[in-house]
Amino acid sequence: MNEELFSVREAADWASNYVGKKISESNISYLVQYAKIKKYNDAANNTQVDLIELQHYYDYNREREKRWKEKLGEDLNWDISFDQYKESETTKHVHRLHPYKGKFIPQLVEYFLDGHVNTFKKDVFFVKGDIVLDPFMGSGTTLIQAAELGIHSIGIDISEFNCLIAKVKSDDYSLFELKYVLDGAYRKTVKFSNGMFDNNFEIELKKRLSEFNRKYFPNPQFKHQVKGDRKFEEEYSEEKFQQFLKENHEFLTQNGTRDKTHLFDEGEMSKFITKWYNKRIRQELYFYLKLIDAEKNEQTKNIMRIILSRTARSCRATTHFDLATLIERQVGPYYCFKHFKICTPIDSILKHLKHYTEDTVQRLDDFSILKKPVHIGIIHGDSRKIDIFEEIKQQNKKFYTLLKKKKINGIFTSPPYVGQIDYHEQHAYAYELFNIGRRDEEEIGPMFKGTSKSAKDKYVQDISDVLTNIGRFVKDDGTFFIVANDKHNLYPKIAEKSGLKIVQEYKRPVLNRTERDRQPYAEIIFQMKKE
Repeated sequence: MNEELFSVREAADWASNYVGKKISESNISYLVQYAKIKKYNDAANNTQVDLIELQHYYDYNREREKRWKEKLGEDLNWDISFDQYKESETTKHVHRLHPYKGKFIPQLVEYFLDGHVNTFKKDVFFVKGDIVLDPFMGSGTTLIQAAELGIHSIGIDISEFNCLIAKVKSDDYSLFELKYVLDGAYRKTVKFSNGMFDNNFEIELKKRLSEFNRKYFPNPQFKHQVKGDRKFEEEYSEEKFQQFLKENHEFLTQNGTRDKTHLFDEGEMSKFITKWYNKRIRQELYFYLKLIDAEKNEQTKNIMRIILSRTARSCRATTHFDLATLIERQVGPYYCFKHFKICTPIDSILKHLKHYTEDTVQRLDDFSILKKPVHIGIIHGDSRKIDIFEEIKQQNKKFYTLLKKKKINGIFTSPPYVGQIDYHEQHAYAYELFNIGRRDEEEIGPMFKGTSKSAKDKYVQDISDVLTNIGRFVKDDGTFFIVANDKHNLYPKIAEKSGLKIVQEYKRPVLNRTERDRQPYAEIIFQMKKE
């Protein structure tokens, strides 16, 4: 192959013209970093890429629609794949305030809530001033997008932590005062941590790892070398990992604690915390918890909880490729199949705490510019039996008056998929840290209950109970949008049991999934009306 090399900027311009959408320099750098295309260097050691390789990469992706339709059916609507959006756009402002497994992207909500029509969406279902309900609120995506569009919203969730995430996202703040308090909390945590723990051990460990990885796992060359050859990668990485341990045995047995007399008593810490966090991180987490307890402003306390929870999630004693599942505790260096080198678990929360503190303030600020003056109601409860009007009456009298007058105009929601996710368990660290009560048994269709016939029958009944209950508060001509991967074909029966009829189905490909499973995957947006 004759190489025609482009700079990163030239490659971004060429790719933008070739695929018909904006491709940034960071997009090209991502392809190089993750070994999607090879890295070359010019005489000045600047990164270059090969035009033919780049073209092959984009040709492959342009063929994806054809491949997916062959697998999932010709009724797959690629127009609502939203593949033209970068990750930074699908996780914009507060949508990435805290990780949440199983949420839909904001562009999907916006597509059905906004005022546009096209070949596929032939009607406008919501207008400014309407009220939309999400009875399976999760982290609040529907509520946040509704606020951007000037639509009032109500969210219901059985998980108290989910309600906390949604509340922090949607509240109004004095950001200058908030930043002052959060920065102060970070500085106090740094002072405590550096006073109690010796940083020299970790600094030296990272230095040794860096030198060893440069010699035996040079990237991106090593990524290309092992691509498609997992057996070679496993054998080679194990050999070199053992070599690293042998060469650094004496060093790795050192202790990094300065003064144990001023550490927190770990007898009050839960088994989960002591298992999944190393000593320094446990102590730092508990110090920050004390700062939260001392904070008088409830809004600020909630934001500090979200920052600490996000930090705690990133700092668990596990491998980088196992953060979502927590299969095995990892306390020392290991070969990382995600980064193609020897890595080590996070040793301190300070770096993440700083980043998430700054990121949280910035995201809240970004959303405050877009957010319209709307009512947002968040209800912690069971959608199968909740009295929405009464709950809103207790929270916000003005919203209650509007709600009684207008009723709810429609629903946009994504219920749990049967047997797929344990929603409380995914945030177990937060429930443990903040001593929040769990209601796992009241979850609908959790993974721990499986996908047996009885589990699916129970799921059908539970979802039907939700739709029947909340239907009382929705206008007679209101529209129900329900996003589901209905591989068990349960929703026709659910609609029938709920007194609803399916009037339209929109089948969309789900792209850019974060899980390891990259197989073609689709979900259906069921549009329903009352019979």
